[in-house]
Amino acid sequence: MVEPAVIGTKNVITAAAEAEVRRVVFTSSIGAVYMDPNRDPEKVVDETCWSDPDFCKNTKNWYCYGKMVAEQAAWDEARNQGVDLVAINPVLVLGPLLQNTVNASVLHVLKYLTGSAKTYANSVQAYVHVKDVALAHILLYETPSASGRYLCAESVLHRGDVVEILAKFFPEYPIPTKCSDETKPRVKPYKFSNQKLKDLGLEFAPVKECLYETAKSLQEKGHLPIPTQKDEIIRIQT
Repeated sequence: MVEPAVIGTKNVITAAAEAEVRRVVFTSSIGAVYMDPNRDPEKVVDETCWSDPDFCKNTKNWYCYGKMVAEQAAWDEARNQGVDLVAINPVLVLGPLLQNTVNASVLHVLKYLTGSAKTYANSVQAYVHVKDVALAHILLYETPSASGRYLCAESVLHRGDVVEILAKFFPEYPIPTKCSDETKPRVKPYKFSNQKLKDLGLEFAPVKECLYETAKSLQEKGHLPIPTQKDEIIRIQT
């Protein structure tokens, strides 16, 4: 996971330099930003934050480690080759599916709707709408003043909040109501700043819209059964 991310990144920056591309927008990840156990929980997560490489390696979180070293390689290579680079760091991306298959991000929601997850984790997750991630890329490419990194996030929710929102929109599905770890205090969402993208004019779609459109897309793609009137009657009776 790490080697192709780094080598591939360097290859793209080199190709961009040779082709005299005006600007490269590098898609990084929140994984390169917030994986740091020593960060003050009250500190706002923003573009100045970087994940701790040793922590990622020790916990075998190769995804976050790969994202971090790939982004650092992009910055190093861009400086060496004189490429105008801007990075975007999206969080977990939700919204309508472009493809017919279920990706890891959307599976996060699907498992709560199908009943495959009987409980929800005592953890938090940051979310953003896929259309906002796309718009952010365009803004960063077309705005001459854009520079540095840009955190692309709309909300940070506890998993309990996620299932609560889904249950209000889709009460017909077997959405879990219990936490898998009720012995520990409820994890608090971390604070973050998306002000840099807002300053460029991006207006983020609410997380409720992200969750609703994700579920509707899963229905349309055939991954989530659409309850019939008979199913509704049985559900009400039981």
